[in-house]
Amino acid sequence: MERGNAGRERHPPLCRPAPGRASDPLLSKNRGPGSTVKKGKLARWGSTALLLTLVIIPAQCTREKGPTAPVERVYSEQLLIGLIPEHNVFTQLERYEPLASYLSGKVGVEVKLKILSRYGNIIDNFVSLGLDGAFFGSFTYGLAHAKLGLDVLARPESADGVSSYYGLIFVRKASGIASAADMKGKRFAFVDKATTAGYLLPLVYFKENGIPDYREYFSETYFTGTHEDSIYDVLNGRADVGAAKNTVYYRIAQSDSRLLNDLEILAQSPSVPENALAVRGDLDGELKDRLKTVLLTMHQDPEGEAVLRNFGVSRFIETVNEDYAPVYDYAELAGLELATYDWVNE
Repeated sequence: MERGNAGRERHPPLCRPAPGRASDPLLSKNRGPGSTVKKGKLARWGSTALLLTLVIIPAQCTREKGPTAPVERVYSEQLLIGLIPEHNVFTQLERYEPLASYLSGKVGVEVKLKILSRYGNIIDNFVSLGLDGAFFGSFTYGLAHAKLGLDVLARPESADGVSSYYGLIFVRKASGIASAADMKGKRFAFVDKATTAGYLLPLVYFKENGIPDYREYFSETYFTGTHEDSIYDVLNGRADVGAAKNTVYYRIAQSDSRLLNDLEILAQSPSVPENALAVRGDLDGELKDRLKTVLLTMHQDPEGEAVLRNFGVSRFIETVNEDYAPVYDYAELAGLELATYDWVNE
């Protein structure tokens, strides 16, 4: 559609005649010599042709028109939310992008995601990347609250009413490892020094079993970066012993029967809150309330319910700092001071 100099819309003709032909064959100058049309017939034919032109040709033009492009919503505000590397990056995006899109539409701000390369990075990068919030594991939230003063809002609850997870220490059934004493000289796969299940649980387990320095006790220790990789490293023989959270362990077991057939669980930690959304303490109070309200009520909305199904949970529930008491107790047992803790992996 064109516009004239005065800004008025100039509509194109409904359809242009084919090149080289007059628009009305009854009025064409190319009739042969001596051809005549009586005036009455001409009037009737002309009226008929005009009627057919008005009825048929617009329909042809309508068919040529393409589909209307969807209108992309533009937001005046943005929330940048960090994600810890619980799974590989593609699995994380598949779970969280529909949730981010839903929150954007309901809260009225653009929610953008930033996947971080490792757990501890979420503390380092929260300030440097200008993050407004993040979905924290229980230990990373404890660190973020102690170091940055973040406020936790909500965490997911599964269909069976569970909103927590626990850590596991596991081995291959055929490894001959049945206790901490059997682990001496073996290879241990941690997840990250900023995880409850992937590091804090093993530290307490070692302490309870008389292992003062795991670096000397095992022939090799290393950090895989994700719970998924720790599980598969033990399953595939890269490591002899591993640690990970139960939710990831049993989620993988649903599609890979080798976990239940070939692995054995030796130890389990107390339950701690599932990954929760926490935001800056100085985030606008009204925005914080809208975000929390949308999360806590989305299971009542058909669109929100579909997003939750994709996320693998039934709803979000309110979460407060006091829910993390088991994490703080476990850190104390392990001899860690969260406010000064160095989470950099060796």
